[in-house]
Amino acid sequence: MLRRLQMGESLSMPQSRPMPSIGARCHELRVKDERAEWRIFYRIDLDAIIVLEVFQKKTQVTPQKVIDICIKRLRQYDSIR
Repeated sequence: MLRRLQMGESLSMPQSRPMPSIGARCHELRVKDERAEWRIFYRIDLDAIIVLEVFQKKTQVTPQKVIDICIKRLRQYDSIR
């Protein structure tokens, strides 16, 4: 799915959903393998796809700690850009 995003394809539910609680242009990829469900939080910029966090999904609600980590990483990324 990341390759599809890199090629300019726009993904929507059920593969990807917006995450405005993290920031503008931020999304959650939903990946399921034979053992677990995974979430990849990312932001699409004009020149890059920034992967903010990858974690195994175990509950219905995204942990606030994960959201906070993503927001912090975006601030750090944007401050050096």
